[in-house]
Amino acid sequence: MLTFYIIGITDDPQACFAPEVADIIRRGRVFSGGTRHRELVRRLLPEGHVWIDIVPPLDKVFGAYRRYTDGLRGAEEAVVVFASGDPLFYGFASTVHRMAPDAAVRVFPAFNSLQLLAHRMLLPYGTMRTVSQTGRPWQPLDEALIGGESLIGVLTDRQKTPNLIAQRMIAYDYTNYRMTVGECLGNPQRERIRRFTLREASACREWQQPCCLVLEQTTPRPRPFGIPDAAFHLLNGRQNMITKAPLRLLVLSALDLPRRKCLWDIGFCTGSISIESRLQFPHLSVEAFEIRPEGRELMELNSRRFGVPGIGVHIGDFMQESLEQLPRPDAVFIGGHGGQLTEMVARVREYLLPGGVIVFNSVSEASARLFRQAAGDCEELHVALEGHHPIRIMKKCYD
Repeated sequence: MLTFYIIGITDDPQACFAPEVADIIRRGRVFSGGTRHRELVRRLLPEGHVWIDIVPPLDKVFGAYRRYTDGLRGAEEAVVVFASGDPLFYGFASTVHRMAPDAAVRVFPAFNSLQLLAHRMLLPYGTMRTVSQTGRPWQPLDEALIGGESLIGVLTDRQKTPNLIAQRMIAYDYTNYRMTVGECLGNPQRERIRRFTLREASACREWQQPCCLVLEQTTPRPRPFGIPDAAFHLLNGRQNMITKAPLRLLVLSALDLPRRKCLWDIGFCTGSISIESRLQFPHLSVEAFEIRPEGRELMELNSRRFGVPGIGVHIGDFMQESLEQLPRPDAVFIGGHGGQLTEMVARVREYLLPGGVIVFNSVSEASARLFRQAAGDCEELHVALEGHHPIRIMKKCYD
């Protein structure tokens, strides 16, 4: 059985370890970590040791672990891994659980970088929402911002740097935060703490790695429940080319979005359903489809106006769209079908997850009949808004 001792370290090249950890290092033979970790602990490694760099692909890394420990006995048969901070905080211990679930693991944590930064700031961080942008998509940070978290700790990497994060926040009008950046925390010679406005951070280009940051909200940002129709940029100014606010909220209810993970909005036009969905349920992944080229600019304008980053936009005929690389939906709203409702429902069902739901707004008996024929028996809610034709909100659940 593979055995791992995972030792958390800071950026201090002169770090000292507890006697138990020092003994594990002294008796070890197979060591692993990143290049930076090796430089930090090189002085402690015994003669004749083997070092395995943690680099993709991880299958090869874990294959090397097995190869080098095969036949060893006692304390020497373990892999001693050096990791940043707390190995269970977005760290290598989780990777071991995934790649070698039967392995024996012991963890010796240090303070993680966000804890160190909070300590330097004298910041009580018990309520801090922590997100990682190290090799990860924007979704965790977007969710925290849309949700209005007052204190956010962010792990960065060489691509998602503090200035890029600040630029994204400014683009979606999240200027109600100030940013504190910590670089090389724990290293007496290189550690640096700097405080910025977002404008200042967006213009800075020099960052020492590794670095992390804390966002502190200065004022709450309004988050309406039911965006006024008049607040949206509209397609050629046409008032009827938007799902009206009362109807929009009924659609969100029919989609049962609190327990959904991915929404496809087909025929988004102004983007009102996509934007309202993600604004109310920031955890939601949203993919929006529109055949009109003007839809891209409308979605961009409205997403920025209401502070809703992260919506995937796809311009073109949905029936011809390549869908294989997209996250499969468990909720679909059909806002436009171009006369291909039956075919569209059939195509959606190819990708809809078990237990998923399709919602369609029908303005005529003919389209209602087509949806029933394509989807089967469904729930219907008849709605009449003043000055508008009655509308059926039609819902089909696939259990």
